[in-house]
This record gives sequence, C-alpha cells and structure tokens, in this order.
Amino acid sequence: MKYLYQDSNLSPRERARDLLSHMTVREKAGQLNQHLYGFQVYERRDNEVELSKELLAEVEYYGGLGILYGLYRADPWSGKTYENGLTGVLAPKTYNKIQKYVLEHSRLGIPMLLSTECPHGHQALDGYLLPVNLNAGAAFHPELVRKAYEVCGSQLKDLGVHLALISVLDVLRDPRWGRSEECYSEDPYLSGELAKAAVMGIQSKGVTAVAKHFCAQGEGTGGINASAARIGERELREIHLPSAKACCQVGVQGIMAAYNEIDGIPCHSNKKLLTGILREEMGFDGIVMADGLAIDRLDVMTGNNARSAAIALKAGIDISLWDEGFTRLEEAYDSGFLTHEELDRAVFLVLKLKFELGLFENPYIEEKDISKVYSYQSHPEALQLARESVCLLKNEDNILPLDRKKIRSIAVIGPNADEIYHQLGDYTPPIREEEGITVLKGIKEFLKNNGEDIVVRFSKGCGLIRKEEDYIEEAVQVARDCDYTILVLGGSSSRFSKVEFDANGAAKLSESLDMDCGEGIDSAVLSLPGLQDRLAEAIAQTGKPVISVLIQGRSYAVPEVDRYSKALLCAFYPGMTGGQAIAEILFGESCPSGHLPVSLPRHVGQLPVYYNYKDSYNAMSYSNVPDKALYSFGHGLSYTTFQYSDIKLKYQYALDCNGEDNGLKCERQKECSDSIRLTLDDMKKGSIKVEVNITNNGNYDGYALLLLFIKDLQSSVIRRAIELKDFTKVWVNKGESKRAVLQLDEEKLSIWNELMEFTMEAGDIQLTVSDGCQAFWQGMVVLSV
Repeated sequence: MKYLYQDSNLSPRERARDLLSHMTVREKAGQLNQHLYGFQVYERRDNEVELSKELLAEVEYYGGLGILYGLYRADPWSGKTYENGLTGVLAPKTYNKIQKYVLEHSRLGIPMLLSTECPHGHQALDGYLLPVNLNAGAAFHPELVRKAYEVCGSQLKDLGVHLALISVLDVLRDPRWGRSEECYSEDPYLSGELAKAAVMGIQSKGVTAVAKHFCAQGEGTGGINASAARIGERELREIHLPSAKACCQVGVQGIMAAYNEIDGIPCHSNKKLLTGILREEMGFDGIVMADGLAIDRLDVMTGNNARSAAIALKAGIDISLWDEGFTRLEEAYDSGFLTHEELDRAVFLVLKLKFELGLFENPYIEEKDISKVYSYQSHPEALQLARESVCLLKNEDNILPLDRKKIRSIAVIGPNADEIYHQLGDYTPPIREEEGITVLKGIKEFLKNNGEDIVVRFSKGCGLIRKEEDYIEEAVQVARDCDYTILVLGGSSSRFSKVEFDANGAAKLSESLDMDCGEGIDSAVLSLPGLQDRLAEAIAQTGKPVISVLIQGRSYAVPEVDRYSKALLCAFYPGMTGGQAIAEILFGESCPSGHLPVSLPRHVGQLPVYYNYKDSYNAMSYSNVPDKALYSFGHGLSYTTFQYSDIKLKYQYALDCNGEDNGLKCERQKECSDSIRLTLDDMKKGSIKVEVNITNNGNYDGYALLLLFIKDLQSSVIRRAIELKDFTKVWVNKGESKRAVLQLDEEKLSIWNELMEFTMEAGDIQLTVSDGCQAFWQGMVVLSV
C-alpha cells in the first residue's frame, strides 16, 4: 500500500500531515524522544561496530527512532578516543548501519535524525575546531565567522549530521559564569550579528542549526550555571532576545531552550517565551529542543515526571534530550495531561523537518574517509579567526612587534605556554598528538621558518591551579638569562585531566580538578588561578621586558599582570592554530586587529562591568577601586595608525521611479555634516548613514574597526549610557584610503517603551563613532512627530 506521504511531489507540510495521520501515540512519542546517548549505542571491534542492546530495544519499543544524539561525540565524558571511537570510513559506515536498522524496524519507514555538538566546531574525532565564541566576538568579523561555520557545516554534512547544536544565543553579563567562553559578547547587537553568521554558515550546507540557549542564561544569579535570571521583561527584550530574533530573521530551523528560570518560570515550561515570543512574535517555524535532562528538572515544580513532560511540550518543547520525561509522553497522554492536538503539533514539526532535509529519499551517506579532508592547512578559516581575535590591550614604548634583529634569546614562560588543550576550550574532542600549535611551538616554528638564530628557552613557571606546582625560581633564572620574556598565563576549560562529570556532561567540582572554566566551573573570584600573579611579579622583578599573553575563557581581573607587563595580549581560547597566530602577531607578521567583546574588570567586586549599563546611576563607582573597567568593550590597539576624515551624515530613502508602481526604485538622499532632522515617518521610509574616509598612515597593512554607538537623550524609559548599533571592519593597506559606511534604520532606533511596545520615539539621539579606543566623531539625529 502506498501512502500520500511517500509522494515526493507533495510539499513537506502535506507529506508530514499525511504521515502523522497513520501514526500511533507511541510512534509519535518516539519521534520526539532523543533519549539515548549516541556514543553509547555502539561498541567498536577493530574496524567493525556492534550496536548496543539499548539501541535495539529503543527502536523496537517505539517502532523507530526520532533523533539520536552524539553518535560521533568524543571527549572524556563520552570516553571515546581514537582507540574506541568513530573515525575514518568507520564513522559513515556506523551511521548507515544504524539508519538501516531504524528504517527496517519502522512500520512507516521513518528515518532518524542525527544531532551533534558543534559549539566551536564538531566535537568529534578529527572534528574541525574553531577558536571559541569569545574569539569570534573579538574578531568583529561576521563574514569570516560565516565562512568558518561553512567549513563546519560541510564536515557535518559529509558525516550525515542533521542537527548541529551551536552556542550562539547567550550574552555574557557575568564573567563568573563558567560558560562565558560560549558567548560572543556582552553586547546584544554584536552577539546577534555573529549568531546570524554562524547560522547562515551551517545551514548553507544543508545542516539544521539548533541555536542555543534560549534565553537569558548569561544572566544567572551570581554567575552560577543554570541559576535564575533575575531580570525583568525589559532587560530580557533589550539584551537577551535580540540574538534569537536575528537568527529567526535568517531562517534558523532549530532552537534549544535554556536551563534557567526567568521570574520563577523555567524556560522549558515558559509558554510565553517559547510560543508567544519565539513563534508568534519572531515567526519561528522550526523545532525547539530541550537541554540535557532539563525536562526532568521540572519535577521540582510539578512533582510528577509525566506532568513535567506534558508541561514542557505544551509550552513549546518539541524534542527531548536524555530525560526520562518524554519517555512518559504516552503516559501523559493517557492521563489526560496532553491532548491529541498538542502532541501532534510537535510531531508534525519533526516530520516536516525530516521531509525538508530529504531524508525519506536519501537516508544514507557515502561511506568515505574524510578524516584528512578538513585540515587547518586546506581550510585556513580557523587560523584567520585566531589571528583577528587577538587583542593588543597595551603596548608601552611600542615594544611590539619584537625586532628580531635586536634579540638573541627569548624566554617563554607560563602554565599556558605549551598546553594545547588549555587553548581549545570546553566541549573539545581528543586531538592527534602531532596536531595543534601552542604558543611555545608557534614561536619556535616561526623563528625556524624565517631562518632566525634566536634561542628560545621554556619554563612552565607554575601549575595552572595547584599551588604546590611551584617552578617560579627556575622560571626566574630562565627569564634573567634571556632578552625578553613571553609570559603566557590564564585559565583552562580542558576536561583532559582528573575530571568527574555530572549526568548532563558538565564538570563536577572536586579537589583534583585542573580546570577553572567551562560548564559547571563557575567562580566566585576573577583573579588568575594558582600562583600566576606571584609568577608574574617574580618575572617582572628580573628587570627584563615582559610581554604577557592571556589564554582564557572568561574576563579575568588582571590589574597586577597589566602593571608588570610592557605589552599585554588577550587571546581568549584561540584554538588549534592559536600559537601560530600569536607568534605572527608578536613578530609583526600579522597586525593585531582584535577588540574586546567583553569588558575586563579590575576586581570581581566591580561586577557588573559591561559598558551598556543603564543611565540612571553612576556605574562601577566605588570608594576603593578606580572607576570603570580595566579595559572596556571595544578596546584594541594596532601596530599601524589610521586617520579618519571627510565624515558625512546622510539620510537615504527610495522612491518609485517616475511615480509609477513598477517595482523600480530611485535613491534620494539628504546630506548633513553632524546633525540631521527627520520625522518618524522619514525613518520608516529610509535609513541614516555615516560615511567615513579611513587612511592608513602607518607602516603595516591592517584592519580598521569602526563602531557606531547611540545615546538616547529623550525617551519614555531609562535607556543605556551608550549602545552599539552598527560596526564595520575594513582592510586598508598602508598608504591607502577606503570609504566605510555605518547605518541606522527604524529597528536600530526603536525602543521598548513604557507600554512594552517596540517603536521609535521623538527626541534627540546622539551618535558617536569610535575605533574602540577613542571616539573621533559625534553627531545628532533629531526625530520629530
């Protein structure tokens, strides 16, 4: 018998509705369950795999399998390595074997979806890894981020991955949070632009992006993971929702809910958030996935696991993750917790996605070895992202770039100088022994490749965390014997040490822990861990010039290191080729162009130190700490110098040509020097542009970054002291000039007013253009009714 859903000429919606009509309640529940840990459903025996009894039983019970999580996942939690995990041709062979078993045991021939972690590249053996999100934020380069995620998307597509779980929605408002590295920025506009870029990159290759986490997880209480976001609706809408809105504007197909609650309502049971805002306001039409075991956490509120599942599904959750709750959906339906229509709503979305992806016609993938296809040499996007993300925060006496002609020896010192896993971030797979470039390796290879006869000496100096690892005396002697010291400090999110794990894969706190960041590792202090401050002081006392490099997953308070250093670089977690990128910058092969996506505090007691605080109080003003952050959002120096001139403020709008409604548009514009008067209707029809001439007067080719901020001088509600509304990053060769354009439109000038309506208001709006370190132009937009 042939069903309508088997007709590929019908639309995915038509096919999904027909298929749904033939399914039992249990089969429907099975399509919503992502209960299994994919890395546990097989056992590798040489070059073959045996499927687990758990997988076979799950498929038998539900008459199929909706979604399988993490088949390729490899890390210390999964226990998968190159010895027992999936790599080479064995990876696609295993995927096909599982898919074949699912199809052969599905009464209606429904294929499974495969999901995988891709927070900064594929968390799999031979996965293409990017620098973490804070690096992407520091690069201020959405187009580069898009290209980098295209590489990730291509690799995922080759491996049969359908759902890429990507961390793009969290906005960093408290650096004590262990998952700070998963955020792009403290700023909602920058975060949104990069989130869009990542989604477009992944989905351009035919892989569904599941953007996480929705919503406000970056505003937890005291920086504690999964804690309550103690914010009102205005803060939610101004800071935390824009990234999701930006993703919806480019057609994101998946969203993952966040662990936290907002004003007493967990995100996983928040119908206003998941349905009212996400679907009805933002127009989202994809699937919403739960976070790991999050549905079971609702039991503290419901007292009944089946009821928790029903509440989550009715709120807008479509797919589970590991929890027991959704395995009780059939029970929830029989108990009257769920209606037939509520269950069908979620199942329809899952089936529609499977049809959209072409899974019914093409459920299998080519069995080929792609382990060497996605190398960092053939795909240099990861290296370029690392280069552009390194922030030069300080450069006294222009000590950088180092003059190789005047150097005989260099000391490379510090716990992060030669530890590759310390620069990769959390959610990282095992890497091959020969892969990865640390700072020490990067410096040595750079000097060797350039034929330099400079001696490089190394000392770890101290352990990252443990104070008993004290090699400071040895390090001091090494520094004394060398002309310069490169001091590599910071933190680590590496799970590749003695780490115990929670049920959802987060690291558990213990005395043996050798990581100070990552999921589950929140911190009450922001000073560098272990003996690092003492090491920095001891090295500085040698009198030799010190250049410090921070490898880190959060914003540390580093006033001491800053004081001891002639130059200071912030590199966050720069990834597999990070050491090469840093070496190139130290020696002037690359011109630094990174700018801080988050502010660095002077002390943990200053928090919050984000730049876009409310204008109703004097932020960061304490009697015993200097005002303002140590280094604020946007700060970043260069080796070259830029001159900005011929700045014009313009209003541009389109008219129907010849007054005819023929679809043709003619551009009209009004030009002013630094002030422009417009009506609200004018702004609905057109846009404001700030044009700037950039001239590179220095000795290096490099990127110039322009940031356009606004400050609302009259409004119905308290606004922020300053807000980023546009930016552009422009490459300018030395001696050349280029024209840059920054833009404002109706949406960028709209606010959430006292009635919580998103609209423009009449009043004066001050414009400021900055290069991140200093403002060089101000203008005014006067809006009237």
